[in-house]
Amino acid sequence: MIKIGVDYYPEHWDAALWEQDADLMKETGVKLVRLAEFAWSKLSPSEGSYEFEWLDNIISIFEKRGIDIILCTPTSTPPLWLYQKYPETIQVGRDGNKIALGIRGHRCYNSKLYRKYAEDIIEKLTTRYSQRPSVVAWQIDNEVESNFCCCEECTDKFRNWVKNKYGTIENVNKAYGNNVWSGEYSDWNQIIPPLGSYPYTWYNVAYMLDFHRYASESITEYVNFQMNIIRKNCPSTKITTNTWMCENFPDYHDLFRNLDFVSYDNYPATSIPDDKEAYYSHAFHLDLMRGVKQKNFWIMEQLSGTPGGWMPMQPTPKPGMIKGYSMQAIARGADAVIHFRWRSAISGAEMFWHGLIDHSNVPGRRFKEFAELCAEVNQMEDLSESQIINQCAIIYTFEQDCALKIQPQSDGFHYYQQLKAFHHAFTSMGVGVDIVNDSIDLSKYKIVVLPTMYIVNPDFTKKVYEFVENGGIVLLTNRSGVKDLNNNCIMEQLPTVFSDLTGCVVEEYDAIGSRYTNVKGINNNIYKCTKWCDILEEKGAEVLATYDDNFYKGRAAVTINQYGKGYAYYLGTVGDKAFYKDFLQESLKRANISYVSNLPDNVEISIRRKNNIDYLFIFNNTEKSVTFQYKEMNLELEPFKMILEKFN
Repeated sequence: MIKIGVDYYPEHWDAALWEQDADLMKETGVKLVRLAEFAWSKLSPSEGSYEFEWLDNIISIFEKRGIDIILCTPTSTPPLWLYQKYPETIQVGRDGNKIALGIRGHRCYNSKLYRKYAEDIIEKLTTRYSQRPSVVAWQIDNEVESNFCCCEECTDKFRNWVKNKYGTIENVNKAYGNNVWSGEYSDWNQIIPPLGSYPYTWYNVAYMLDFHRYASESITEYVNFQMNIIRKNCPSTKITTNTWMCENFPDYHDLFRNLDFVSYDNYPATSIPDDKEAYYSHAFHLDLMRGVKQKNFWIMEQLSGTPGGWMPMQPTPKPGMIKGYSMQAIARGADAVIHFRWRSAISGAEMFWHGLIDHSNVPGRRFKEFAELCAEVNQMEDLSESQIINQCAIIYTFEQDCALKIQPQSDGFHYYQQLKAFHHAFTSMGVGVDIVNDSIDLSKYKIVVLPTMYIVNPDFTKKVYEFVENGGIVLLTNRSGVKDLNNNCIMEQLPTVFSDLTGCVVEEYDAIGSRYTNVKGINNNIYKCTKWCDILEEKGAEVLATYDDNFYKGRAAVTINQYGKGYAYYLGTVGDKAFYKDFLQESLKRANISYVSNLPDNVEISIRRKNNIDYLFIFNNTEKSVTFQYKEMNLELEPFKMILEKFN
């Protein structure tokens, strides 16, 4: 069944509160509690000493009330005694110095000493609680990021990673193009992480892409190190790690490959932007997380109150947001939604990152809404094991994102904005879409969007051609076919390897950045476009839109080309919402996929399916009430209201 839970930190509270809290949780309908995420010093207050009795007690308290438990490895926050005695376990920054100890996350993932003590605490936790039936899952560490540590051990790991990949110094120099700026290596010891104060954009771009690859693989290896210990001692218990869209996030598809399910920390906006062109819905993030393993996922931290702590506090969640955003996650494939946190902390850096109950310890409006959520979700037994099945996909890859961060293409040009633009266009018409990587079997879809395929993967390119030749439809965008797998430019006319597919080439491009240009398209509609303009020359393709100003007025901006039984669109610019919606609508008609033409702005439709029964979710992700007709239903939705309908 779908479960609602909370993050609980018993070590922060007097033990006299534990049973009161557990009773209220049971009464409210809470089914899951996450424990021990940052409790290493409480579990091991000094080297060689262990105190598990408090954790035994709180687990028993929840077990007696029928509440299941997610236990965490507390390795994100090693105790200060470990850092004091073994300072080599501390991460080293780009300046070559150990980072200052502050709130959390200071450990070097690759430190042998750190691994020794991490293994010890994980071994003791997993063996002690392996037989507790209430422990239904383990969370590894907390919000791990790609490993950018520059200590000696990590430097050796990176150097060996490069050596294993290329074999010889000569191969490295050739792959990186080190003949530029006299950058040839003559010794393996010259290969080091990107130390110094230079921006990452100043370094050799091929080297930097490899460093991002290494950093991601390094953290994946660290997660697998923990996973192997847990699997040995708790072979039947599910294992995950929680993640979020952090600055240096790893390749999620690698990170979660060996884990049982994906977990995400979900904090949607509490303040809806006034800009009607802004993409604010977390439906994008939720679909991205579901696509990592192409199956349902968990929310390990869900918005519960005013976010704040390291930044000024944001507006409090408005009425409907606590329930609505949780239901939005379920509608997009979440099988568990765990709220951060049960009660707002009264000390520490996160005391103003509010939980369900405020510092007063008096349950208020948000808690009442949470209780309503629990009651509703606990009635959704039919949804158990339901899945989301879509006919459309957007391709996302870690390497495209890294490469475009390393070498930005124009002012304000962001990879995720391209992904979000297409995602919003699909959702604005009530069409479900998967966000998946390039390992996916394309044949399961009718339409596949390829936003900014900047780095060319030959194996995937072959799959794209076969997909279109067999009747599929692809939408390719600007800045595609630019680089090879080493992040070096391909010496051909853009979009290089995709030119035969698109039936057009880029004669010239204009990186217009924050400026705007107009494009005339379907039914002579005028679209406001920005960031980038590919000036296209048709080589058999049909022109669907042209630029309406600048020195390339009248030249092709969007084309379509028939290739085999299918079609390839090429969108040479970055448009407004109407731009993507109109061209996607054209492709949906061509693919014979139904869509909703009268869906109000930012109203979202999701379908979970089980045994040929559709569970239809309709969510008003706005601050205003909306009315419209859908499937012979006259609907009126209050702000952030979700309705659920069942169809055979």
